[in-house]
Amino acid sequence: MKQKEIKILSDDELNEKLNSSTGNLYNIKSTHAVSPLENPLEIRNLRRRIARLKTEISKRSQK
Repeated sequence: MKQKEIKILSDDELNEKLNSSTGNLYNIKSTHAVSPLENPLEIRNLRRRIARLKTEISKRSQK
């Protein structure tokens, strides 16, 4: 999910995506600890998506 796509989302959608991404990251990290993932770059991509979502939420709260 790119920044352009994130800017289009509403506040409720942003929070929903953030919650689901955070939960998904936790699940993937837990799975990776037990057995290696097929694509470990998923962890990095999820962390970056979460950071983008948090950045957009903080930008909107400052306005």
